[in-house]
Amino acid sequence: MFGTDGGAAFAKAPGESDIRLRPDRLGKHFEGRLGRFAFDELSERYIERQGLGFMRGVPIPLRDEDVGAFAAGEGLSVLRLGANMAQVMGASPGFAHTGAYVGFLKAHFREKAAAGLVRRAKEDAARGDHDSACIHFRAALCVEPDGLDAMYGYALACRDMYGRGGSSEYVGSFKAESLEYFELTTLAHPRFPAAYYYLGYAYLNLGLYQKAALAWKGYLDCSTHPEDRGEIKGRLRQLAEPIEIERGCNAVLARRWDEGIGALEPYLGSRYGGWWPLYYYLGAAYANTGRSDEAADMFRKALRLNPSHAESMDELAFIYDADGDRELSMKYRRKAELVRRGGHR
Repeated sequence: MFGTDGGAAFAKAPGESDIRLRPDRLGKHFEGRLGRFAFDELSERYIERQGLGFMRGVPIPLRDEDVGAFAAGEGLSVLRLGANMAQVMGASPGFAHTGAYVGFLKAHFREKAAAGLVRRAKEDAARGDHDSACIHFRAALCVEPDGLDAMYGYALACRDMYGRGGSSEYVGSFKAESLEYFELTTLAHPRFPAAYYYLGYAYLNLGLYQKAALAWKGYLDCSTHPEDRGEIKGRLRQLAEPIEIERGCNAVLARRWDEGIGALEPYLGSRYGGWWPLYYYLGAAYANTGRSDEAADMFRKALRLNPSHAESMDELAFIYDADGDRELSMKYRRKAELVRRGGHR
């Protein structure tokens, strides 16, 4: 399907990468990990000795095997406590005590806190544990929201997650998160070419050809890798016609009917003649310029290529209603209603 967003390629603003503040579309996929923990508090003696006044009253996550030792005063290693906190932060970056956990990790590990979590995430990914990789990258982002390794690694980990397949909701959530973090990486680290490389392909897979071209031009601006530069230059040449078609679709969306018709009509007999959006957008332009017979023909062709496209059915119902053909109008209205309810045509 064609994308319809002709705006700037990188829509996010610097600072939006703070995972602790962003809406968490993936939290529901990791919330089961929170059930592995019981919570207790650090002793006043420990807090005083370590100078961790900010940890008073903060619940500390403990695994089942930790609880007895912790309650008996035997204590747990800082590494163990930090690992537990990382699991909670990674599962739910918006957790009420994430800020305190970050403070704890920085107090004990200083500038190595985020790097240690990234290293663990990469180890997880290398052995194919993509869930755990995501958790640790998310925890690293809590510690260092604009860290290059954490941002880029998280985008790749989410890409690996949706690449495994699953429900449409699962794939869609991880795909959107991956796309956004590739975008955010290019904003926070504009001279890092790999983020532009993958961002271009993410846009391409969504049919956002103008955005793909902008991303890949960003890649060429900062990459010196000759083989990959050749690949991307070839991709940009291949995008010339899809970009023109996308421009025509966007013109129709902006109600510039004649401009849209002029841009799209030349492709009717081309190798892009099997792309149903070409017919849908041309149909919309024809319908709004008094060419209802041609519009109906376009919408019928769109439906032959995409039989469940309810918007084309709506348009046909409207055309037949205007022509006084109640039978055909009702036929397409019923079909559109069934599609929207998830029924069969």
